[in-house]
Amino acid sequence: MNIEFKKFSEFQRGLMVALLKDAYSFETGYERDWLKEWIEADNFFYNNLDIADNCGFITVLNNKPIGFICWDPRNIPDFVEIGHNCIASMYKGKKFGKIQLQEAISRISRSIDAGKIIVTTDERLVAAQKNYESVGFRLIKKRPNKINPEYAGMLIDYEIPLRMVNY
Repeated sequence: MNIEFKKFSEFQRGLMVALLKDAYSFETGYERDWLKEWIEADNFFYNNLDIADNCGFITVLNNKPIGFICWDPRNIPDFVEIGHNCIASMYKGKKFGKIQLQEAISRISRSIDAGKIIVTTDERLVAAQKNYESVGFRLIKKRPNKINPEYAGMLIDYEIPLRMVNY
């Protein structure tokens, strides 16, 4: 297994959208409700590669992109927010999501002076919840989901204090 973390600038525009479509293919509502936002995020990153390369990375296994994660540092020094975090369907359940998340936490904690990292996921994405909890995130609150509650459930907010990260 040869896993690497590469810069967005090493890949073509559209990779984020392709990976998100695949990762959420188990529920067609995600693509229906989020495709416009996914395209906007992909365009933003590829129009601003300096930001993309400093605020995320592509996870590559044996030279094939299998996932990515990105974060928003605009609320420093209070917090950094994890944005998109996905692994392609055929690689789920094999610990690649945890490895990717640990790498992101490590990079954030080494390079950014913030108090904590926050992330939000959906109530029905149990694997995502377990992934966040497995690296030390703690559940802060559940709140109403105004976009897609019929298939995603409530929103769940997590946080991890950066001073407690030991990777």
